Amino acid sequence: MEVIGTIIIGAIAGWIASLLYKGTSLGILGNIIVGIVGGFIGFWLLGKLDISLGGGWIGAILTGIIGALILLFLFNLIFKRKK
Repeated sequence: MEVIGTIIIGAIAGWIASLLYKGTSLGILGNIIVGIVGGFIGFWLLGKLDISLGGGWIGAILTGIIGALILLFLFNLIFKRKK
């Protein structure tokens, strides 16, 4: 059940981050991956800064959104598309 919960939280966090950060669209699978990886980035970064957004689903989603936004920013910085 933890794996399913991680995928759901990652999907929500990635989707919200993609709405907030206007850049390259990654689709639903990309949003899930960005959300899950972003969750790890957010957890690590906020842990280093000694910041807690609370426990449970809401805290995990907020942490994932912060990490996903950072990941999307870096992704778009590295892979700029010429228009």
